[in-house]
Amino acid sequence: MIPMTLDEIARVVGASPHDVRDPRALVTAPSAVDSREVVPGGLFAATAGARVDGHDYAAVAIAAGAVAVLASRPVGVPALVVEDVQSALGLLAGHLLGRIGPTVIGLTGSVGKTTTKDLLAQVLERHAATVATDRSFNNELGLPLTVLRADAGTRYLVLEMGAGRKGDLTYLTGIAPPQVGLVLNVGSAHVERMGTGPADIAEAKGELVEALPGDGFALLNADDPYVMGMAGRTKAHILLYGRSAEAQVRAEDVRPADRARTAFELVTPSGRAPVELDLIGEHQVGNALAAAAVATALGLGVAEIAEGLNAARRRSVGRLEIVERPDGVTIVNDAYNASPESMRAGLRAAKTLAGSRRAVAVLGAMGQQAAASRDRHAEMGRLVADLGFDVLITVGAGDPLAMAWAAQSANRDVTVHTVQDVTEAIEVATSLVEPGDVVFVKASSEIGLGVCARALAQ
Repeated sequence: MIPMTLDEIARVVGASPHDVRDPRALVTAPSAVDSREVVPGGLFAATAGARVDGHDYAAVAIAAGAVAVLASRPVGVPALVVEDVQSALGLLAGHLLGRIGPTVIGLTGSVGKTTTKDLLAQVLERHAATVATDRSFNNELGLPLTVLRADAGTRYLVLEMGAGRKGDLTYLTGIAPPQVGLVLNVGSAHVERMGTGPADIAEAKGELVEALPGDGFALLNADDPYVMGMAGRTKAHILLYGRSAEAQVRAEDVRPADRARTAFELVTPSGRAPVELDLIGEHQVGNALAAAAVATALGLGVAEIAEGLNAARRRSVGRLEIVERPDGVTIVNDAYNASPESMRAGLRAAKTLAGSRRAVAVLGAMGQQAAASRDRHAEMGRLVADLGFDVLITVGAGDPLAMAWAAQSANRDVTVHTVQDVTEAIEVATSLVEPGDVVFVKASSEIGLGVCARALAQ
């Protein structure tokens, strides 16, 4: 965050100061929407959610060191009052970008955004000052909060951009117009809100490449036909990545490495170099290639990119996060979120990691799958059986039961338990897990199975 006075911020966002003693007071630190994350010198944005209203925590934020509160009503402490706090954050973020001018990189896709963002940030950080989205703060609040962490020294701004419905990416790219746009894939996440199928999702995801300037770069996944269909929607230079032979940035000689990791030869227009990822699952090759494509577009050479990928580590919790217990039990916490694509990839990675060890899956519902939800859950149950998991624990009524029935029907050797909630899942899993087991935990975020994974990891 570059220093700004409260008076400057008020002018930018059209705010009315209330209880502000010194309009020249400087905001020098990033903004926050959670009072527990306020840092001295920052700005607290009071937003009203379904369960919590940030205005109720205004005094707490000031006590924690916030210079003022961005609010939609007076709160009894120094505040800049606006009609819409979310819109005001976007205006402030756009103003900051206009003052510092970093290279903005936007990335979107149905699955893999956060992991790709983490890989890309670690490659670019070795080259120049980089700010990237924290966790999965990729929406209309998270994106401006990320932008407001940048300062005059920031060269690269890596912004994960989520899209729950059509128009979301148009809004986000309006706040932070990207010079580089990366589209990972088109899957079934958010199909309930976007339309009836992948074509509707592709229409929404393609808003990112439509926002690119003519001298920018669109990085498109050559292995995904829906992403390739976006080529006609951008005026930017197109660079293809993937495992396809037509991709300019591609992987060759993909092979298994130790402990479910994957190695490959990275090929870019500047040459080739070996990569061995520290992340589990062969699907991570696609994420690594996406990061490599962005770095290539920014002018980095293949050796520098490979070094960054080889040194990269998992940064975000709940995404194939591995915890080893003293008794030899391995917990694979992939419970941050779930879609059919990420569920398939996670199950395969966990079973590969297990090898000959006993494999246990604790699975909850995958949200927003519309009319196909039951069939997709049944497909996951059959995959659990086909991969050879020894135990399946499904959590919740409805679709998870379809998963359980499908697994049991496909392979009678799978021991299936159905439980009602997370508390019962912890109890059952704790009683069943044996020393040396590999336990894979996954569901959509609203199910809260991360609590189960953390309990089992203790």
